[in-house]
Amino acid sequence: MKINLSPQVRPDAIEVLKAGDKLTINGEAFDFTQLPEGGVLPAAAVDCEFIIGDVRREGGELQLTLLMPIAWDAPENCAFPEPILNPADGRVPLPTDEVPNA
Repeated sequence: MKINLSPQVRPDAIEVLKAGDKLTINGEAFDFTQLPEGGVLPAAAVDCEFIIGDVRREGGELQLTLLMPIAWDAPENCAFPEPILNPADGRVPLPTDEVPNA
């Protein structure tokens, strides 16, 4: 799985849990297990404000982009996040979860 992150300054938060090709975003479940190889699910077909852009399966890998709320003064790793590649099942660690060095 490849999760791209698109930061946006906004006051809310996001929590993402993963179980195989299923994601739970802020308590709402989304199951992408039926998306075939080469398949594309348009963002408009997914009723989630945090999934922006199409969901794809390429090379057997699920690929999607999540809107990631950040503060206006977020550190660089939040403002310019790296994609999350092959996260383990469980809570997906987001850059906003990291505690900056004091």
